[in-house]
Amino acid sequence: MNSIPDHLAHELSILFVGYNPSLKSGETGHHYANPRNRFWHIIYRAELTPRLYRAEEDGDLLELGYGFTNIVARPTRTAAEITAEEYAQGRDELRHKIERYKPKTVCFVGKGVYEAYSGRRDVSWGYQREPVVPGVREFVAPSSSGLVRMKIDEIVDIFKQICSTQ
Repeated sequence: MNSIPDHLAHELSILFVGYNPSLKSGETGHHYANPRNRFWHIIYRAELTPRLYRAEEDGDLLELGYGFTNIVARPTRTAAEITAEEYAQGRDELRHKIERYKPKTVCFVGKGVYEAYSGRRDVSWGYQREPVVPGVREFVAPSSSGLVRMKIDEIVDIFKQICSTQ
């Protein structure tokens, strides 16, 4: 199964970073393509997008200033299948992308993604005080996976915080 392409541009408003592509994303070549993933509904309800987008339109969000990448490129059924070596390599590659493209905000879609990237533990939702890459704001949001037990309204409220201080 193939990795999916990043959608990157210089000085994005928000770069969304996931764990890794789902098997469905690997099949389709689009971010957050698993029908049980709530990402597209969450960012619409959080008023980050003017309408509800579909995974097939992920590249169109560059026009809104939003980009997509993952800490690990290999598609898997669950994030639990990602190895420590893949996280270590992904951490270095992700930092390089952030340093190169300098997004204003990097939104880590999942606390574990941010922990794997930053090496920090016990992080809280929202903006982080000390960014790994100076000059880039780091925002930690819940995973949008359908496996997450948080109520969608709670997740949407956290995503709304991206806008409140952007």
